[in-house]
Amino acid sequence: MNISDINNCPGTLAPGFKTYSATCLKNLFMGKKVNHILPYSYTQNDEEDTEKFLESRSRISISGIREKVSMILIKNKLRLTEKGEQGTYILKPIPRDLKKYTQVPANEHLTMQIAKQVYGIKIAENALIFFKNGEPAYITKRFDIKPDGTKLGKEDFASLAGKTKDTAGPDFKYEYSYEEAGQLLKRYVPAYKVEIINYFKLIVFNYLFSNGDAHLKNFSLLETSSGDYILSPAYDLVNTRIHVDDSDFALKKGLFADDFKSEYYKKTNHPCKSDFVEFAKRIEIPEKDIEFLLKPFLMEQEKVEQLTNRSFLDDKCKKSYLLNYKSRRKWLNEQ
Repeated sequence: MNISDINNCPGTLAPGFKTYSATCLKNLFMGKKVNHILPYSYTQNDEEDTEKFLESRSRISISGIREKVSMILIKNKLRLTEKGEQGTYILKPIPRDLKKYTQVPANEHLTMQIAKQVYGIKIAENALIFFKNGEPAYITKRFDIKPDGTKLGKEDFASLAGKTKDTAGPDFKYEYSYEEAGQLLKRYVPAYKVEIINYFKLIVFNYLFSNGDAHLKNFSLLETSSGDYILSPAYDLVNTRIHVDDSDFALKKGLFADDFKSEYYKKTNHPCKSDFVEFAKRIEIPEKDIEFLLKPFLMEQEKVEQLTNRSFLDDKCKKSYLLNYKSRRKWLNEQ
């Protein structure tokens, strides 16, 4: 894209900004005035920059099929980490193996911002950032690194469930249900009654916004300053339907550990409100709270459309994004 055409904050999507807003700088970069343009080309024609990215990529230990590059903020300059340095940011350039792949960074950024700004879901702070040629990338701040550079304990749900390639095969992170995943919280989190509500909201959000990549490694527990564990901020939220023809849920069993489905689900192959009410009961959400928790997801949220229209998706993907949202909301309102 033409970087000079930016009119909305590449972080919060607030209108009237040619670069990051003060709010974005505060949340993502500790108030430092960081440029929204990286000092790298990241093209096959620039051998020097390409080599730097390959070296930085080899130093990051976070799993996933999308390329992730480690970065660090020195004063107000973002750069690739060097040998021996602890990165504090993760950069995700455009992947090359998906439909509409150029839209992936903007898709992830928009979905994360909707989760935070519309539904109050705690997320990993993030923004779009741009290479010198205008190509966008997604950047997110690591929530498992303390200000002094030491790491907080972090365990993804695949590890908690004891699932690896060796124990459960190549699809190990998909071989589960969200009900069973909720039980992991009960087993390992002292503040279970609080965190299970956050977990429930995230599961409903993933369904409503077509995130078919919400597998076990995309949920984690995070160590607190007290030494216990809570549900980590949400990360890797993407409307995958724009890029792949996937199912409603990433986990193969779906919501339930057994074969439960509402009549609507059986008829249409899409879950509805009744399914999520049953799911809430099974993970021990108090019945008096279920309607209250579901209400924001059942309502039409004007800000979803506003943020989508301000996003960095192209016009065709904006229409697809909103169409997916409206379809899911319609199904969710069925009984």
